[in-house]
Amino acid sequence: MSAAANKKLVQQVYTDSANRSGTTFIDNLAEDAIWIVTGQYSWSHEFKGRDAINNGLMGHFRSFFAARPRTVAFNFIAEGDYVVVEARGDNVTKSGERYDNQYCMVWRIENGRIKEIKEYCDSALVERVLGPFPAERKMSAA
Repeated sequence: MSAAANKKLVQQVYTDSANRSGTTFIDNLAEDAIWIVTGQYSWSHEFKGRDAINNGLMGHFRSFFAARPRTVAFNFIAEGDYVVVEARGDNVTKSGERYDNQYCMVWRIENGRIKEIKEYCDSALVERVLGPFPAERKMSAA
């Protein structure tokens, strides 16, 4: 696919997220995709495979919110197989705390499928609002 087609796919993922839907993401996620949470904190890990991403990482993340989490993108840069996105969350946890993280996400699209996501965010905010990532969920997502 072209850089423009890759950008369009990722833009649709974020349009869905802004509307609190996740269909484009899950429908286009490769079975062997990898989501890398960067850094050196409890959420840092390579979540390998569609199930580890959707049910492990994202399942745990979604458990903190009454409504499906919302992330709004405001900048997209595409070149080759890569799309880089600046985005901001717009969320309130079940306990009433704001969770509006800022993200820089690097997406790699291969043959029209989401193959890799590398996430950069405010790790201190993650730990403060959501707490540590459970080690047992990492083990099942290895």
